[in-house]
Amino acid sequence: MRNLIVCLILLPVAGCMSPPDSDDGAGDSLKIHAGESPSGPRLSTGAAGTVVLSWMEPDVSGTTLWYSQLIEDGWQPSRTVVSGVDMFVNWADLPSVTALTETHWVAHWLEMAGESTYAYHVVISQSFDRGRTWSKPIKPHTDDTPTEHGFVSLFPQDGKVAAIWLDGRKTGNEPSGDPTTSGMTLRGAVIDNDGSLHDEQLIDELICDCCQTDVAVAESGPVAVYRNRTSDEVRDIFVTRNIDGVWAPGVSLNNDNWQIAGCPVNGPAIAARGNQVAAAWFSLPGQEPAVRVKFSADGGASFGPVIPVAREGSLGRVDTVLLPDGSAITSWLQSSESGLGDLLVRHVTLEGRMSTVHKIASNAPARSVPQMSLSGSDLVFVWTEMAGETTGIASARVPVAAITMN
Repeated sequence: MRNLIVCLILLPVAGCMSPPDSDDGAGDSLKIHAGESPSGPRLSTGAAGTVVLSWMEPDVSGTTLWYSQLIEDGWQPSRTVVSGVDMFVNWADLPSVTALTETHWVAHWLEMAGESTYAYHVVISQSFDRGRTWSKPIKPHTDDTPTEHGFVSLFPQDGKVAAIWLDGRKTGNEPSGDPTTSGMTLRGAVIDNDGSLHDEQLIDELICDCCQTDVAVAESGPVAVYRNRTSDEVRDIFVTRNIDGVWAPGVSLNNDNWQIAGCPVNGPAIAARGNQVAAAWFSLPGQEPAVRVKFSADGGASFGPVIPVAREGSLGRVDTVLLPDGSAITSWLQSSESGLGDLLVRHVTLEGRMSTVHKIASNAPARSVPQMSLSGSDLVFVWTEMAGETTGIASARVPVAAITMN
């Protein structure tokens, strides 16, 4: 997050134009049982289709991590994972609660680890009773340096919890001509049900400092996407697969050649169904903003041609889901004349055909990360909402049929 100012500089470049073919998406507002000043909403969808929303709230003892499960009637009354901790609270690096199975759930949050603003550690806790009680938390990394550790993606692997995260253990080193000696790394590990840690791996030795990661579990195994960084500051999206418990070297998803001397705080998204995979991301090559999608039919081993989903005015903050027919729905933020972002979605087929752009919300700050999940025949959205001087979180449920092409 040391280069957060880059994100603020980029916003005016995107312009203030909405797509000419946009249309409001029909849907129902969902009440979130949150208290005062909620922030950092994040959705997760478990293997059995369980959708869980998590968020943070400040209180007199520190910060509380809350969660709520989606049922047919809407969001259930909220429950607490942890309260009163010295939690790192940030608009981009979000905690999570995920239902790995019907009963085995996992949560993560970020705890301060020093006096520096961005010195914080990842903390993971497990529940084996649907989130009613939680285990003693552990850190998935073993370095204990007072540096940045975050932007976590959790997923199931062989009946256990697996994680990848941005790891800044080398960022405290003196900078040199070789950025790999003091740059951000991508690492992963597996946590057993008893909390023991194993298979900690270095996945990539130099990546972007503060872009979100994402993981989808294909039939052939987990597939991860993240923003890489080269020594000459090209920061394109990379993809890596976990093969027999080992992460393969990351490869470029698309040679956008976005050269930027700082982190844009704009990560990719990935979804899988069987071995069909869809990846979505934001890029700004040549100062031309773009939201793009690619499909894979072999579990992420190879991808088809790039499909441009949005261009002028797009701000990124993407998410994507896969439908049973292999097509995808992708969401993103679009700049608007109000100064807030429009949350937009679009249906994209394997052949590159695209639906009308649908507007879900028009009051999301540019510095926020809207979320989208597929729940049966509906799409569920959550986003940070601005109303005057008040910031809150909002949710809506929209039928898939209202978004897809006939």
